[in-house]
Amino acid sequence: MASKLFPKNVHQVERVLRVLVGIGVLSLAFVGPQTPWGYLGIVPLLTGIVGTCPAYTLFGFSTCKGAAAR
Repeated sequence: MASKLFPKNVHQVERVLRVLVGIGVLSLAFVGPQTPWGYLGIVPLLTGIVGTCPAYTLFGFSTCKGAAAR
């Protein structure tokens, strides 16, 4: 059931980029301007770690190709 709700739909390269962007944006909550908007970095960080994007699932989009997308 979890594989239907949270399918792997994010490619490896995109996952790495999401994690890096998430860490970068999240760091804004602790260094730099220190605004609460920095906590939005949790979203790309988690989607990069888990490998699934809820928006991709909603719209039926996937950056994975072949058997890895299932």
